[in-house]
Amino acid sequence: MPKPPAMHRSKLEPAESDMRMAQDLLFFAYRDFTGAADVALAELGLGRAHHRALHFIGRNPGIIVSDLLGILRITKQSLARVLGELMARGYVAQSAGRADRRQRLLSLTVTGAALERQLFERQQERLAPAYRAAGAAAVDGFRRVMCAIMDDTARAYVDARHAGGD
Repeated sequence: MPKPPAMHRSKLEPAESDMRMAQDLLFFAYRDFTGAADVALAELGLGRAHHRALHFIGRNPGIIVSDLLGILRITKQSLARVLGELMARGYVAQSAGRADRRQRLLSLTVTGAALERQLFERQQERLAPAYRAAGAAAVDGFRRVMCAIMDDTARAYVDARHAGGD
């Protein structure tokens, strides 16, 4: 695998060519990372929005709809369509909140958890060899870069979610 060139300027002021390369790397990595799951999704007539919902519901069992909306940053209409389809197919279950019965709590069903696991494993097949090839220091640097790209809300979610090593 070719190594990216060293940055031309200080880390505080990267050259445009470095930023263009980063953009290329992110676009291609995203394409191939998501493509690993796209085939399985397409076979089921599902798309990436379904995958994102399955992922975050699976990572946050009992998540309320408004919190999922905040994570996904999609319209209520879009989420309603995605959740409606996932519930109709038996991948997601909905229950009323304990304290506020108007809240809708979302969890994966056994079938939904199995699908989410299958999609995770397909993407893990791309990530695991890349992590092994890059080494621990590079993986740490990758995490730092990805977190620095995120906004404060996403970074807070990641920090809270992974504080215990999960």
